[in-house]
Amino acid sequence: MDKTPIATATSHDVIVMGGGLAGMTLALQLRLRLPELDVLVLERRTHPVPEACHKVGESTVEIGAHYFEHVLGLGAHLRDAQLRKFGFRFFFSEGRRDLHRVTELGASRPLPVSSYQLDRGIFENFLGQECTRRGIRFVDDALIRQVDLSEDGTPHRVSWQHAGQPLQQATARWAIDACGRAGLIKRQRGLALDNDHPAHAVWFRISERIHIDGWFDGDASADAWRQRCVTPTRWLSTNHLVGAGYWVWLIPLASGSHSVGIVADPRVHPIEGMNTFERAMDWLQQYQPALYDDLDGKRDKLQDFAFFRRFSYDCKQVFSEHRWALAGEGGRFLDPFYSPGSDFIAIGNTYITELIVRDRAGLRLAAHTQIYEQIFKSFYDSTMALYVDQYGLFGDPEVLPTKVIWDYTYYWGVLAQLCCQQRLADLASLGHLRAELALCQRLNTEVQIFLRAWGQVSQRRNLPVMLDQASAPWFVELNRSLHDTLDDDAFRDRIRAATRTLQRLAGELLLRGTGDHPSLDGSALRALLPQAALQLQPESLLFPSVDALLAQA
Repeated sequence: MDKTPIATATSHDVIVMGGGLAGMTLALQLRLRLPELDVLVLERRTHPVPEACHKVGESTVEIGAHYFEHVLGLGAHLRDAQLRKFGFRFFFSEGRRDLHRVTELGASRPLPVSSYQLDRGIFENFLGQECTRRGIRFVDDALIRQVDLSEDGTPHRVSWQHAGQPLQQATARWAIDACGRAGLIKRQRGLALDNDHPAHAVWFRISERIHIDGWFDGDASADAWRQRCVTPTRWLSTNHLVGAGYWVWLIPLASGSHSVGIVADPRVHPIEGMNTFERAMDWLQQYQPALYDDLDGKRDKLQDFAFFRRFSYDCKQVFSEHRWALAGEGGRFLDPFYSPGSDFIAIGNTYITELIVRDRAGLRLAAHTQIYEQIFKSFYDSTMALYVDQYGLFGDPEVLPTKVIWDYTYYWGVLAQLCCQQRLADLASLGHLRAELALCQRLNTEVQIFLRAWGQVSQRRNLPVMLDQASAPWFVELNRSLHDTLDDDAFRDRIRAATRTLQRLAGELLLRGTGDHPSLDGSALRALLPQAALQLQPESLLFPSVDALLAQA
């Protein structure tokens, strides 16, 4: 126990340790649900933080965007101060400078539901001001010295210092660790847990736009490529330059900077080959030379550089009946490929909020804590299946587009519906849908295994075509459906319909994969499908096959 004299002592309902994205959004959500709640947020960094802040998590997808815009009411800021994202875009461009002559996967026009590219500096400065405006005590330049958790019903104690001043002590009924990878409670309780995904990442920011659309200015042969999607232009997408065992991200920021990251499987691309800016540039020169050419003349625009050797991890427990919890990266972290970071902040924060609301109402926590823990863990596990041992597919222009269609359908059809329909804590509906949700999870597991096997025999033909997600009406409608407001019966019907769609999609990709490669074993996946899903329908859910594209050409 620290014997340093305490200068001041305060008492609160909730102490949030960490005033980054997870901590501040949780504080805002708590105040919206419980306006009388006394919330203290302690943030280590001094505000305002720099724009183009040195953090990952700049790209949002539909769950995170819905959470910020509709749950927290931050839509005006997102629309006015951030960039609307033009979806995901993939180029199978390894070793190529001619991106206009490779397979491109993306949408020719924006899909109905908005998501955003977040300049984390701008956003977190705004969130800090918004916390103060909404009556939350937000303290920056606050260093946490000690956390004493209680399990006997007495308040938790947090000792901290502001700007090097004398030690202060705060007590609260709830203590939330939102300190990110520092993981104060996680380390104290020994909750850290490895997973089976050893990927690493390096990233940096350049204080100038990367206009991928302009890489071929003056090249008349690229005119048709440019006209595939004219407004908005490709630079507003989260652009993925993909190859076997890795992907490179390009994310624009509202401050005018551009974020660049390399994420790789260490078994294929060791971190030692990219863990400085110069090494990363040498790596790009070999694997993504078109990007290298753009960046080579902008070396003086470098703003920062960082890397994580193993960025993904699990956690034994994130919610406790003893009134503490882990938020954001303080608990679990997946993989940035589909930008799920804000999604899992939204899900975790919602469960923490529900527990605190129950506690304020004098209700028991043990059962709900256990249920929320199980649900949250199942979401994490099913999403991890999209990434583990799948990096080998990233350079495959034949199989990866099929995987992306599947992954989006699973995400928009199930998890995003639960979040956008405010059903995460609707235990009655989740109980009614237990069989369907379990089947969807099993389907996802088997589809990922089948895709991995398919990738091992794929010819990886790289055609100069655009696989346009906006050209599939059913896919656009699935995205649009996230705007719907459903009653209980309609929501349950929606999830059951999504289950049938996933079965049909799984059957179609199984038939296509085994049709091209009869040696593929699809028996485990086939066993999960009704006979109707194993018959090709007049309207395919998948993109045209490579053979069909060649025939069209």
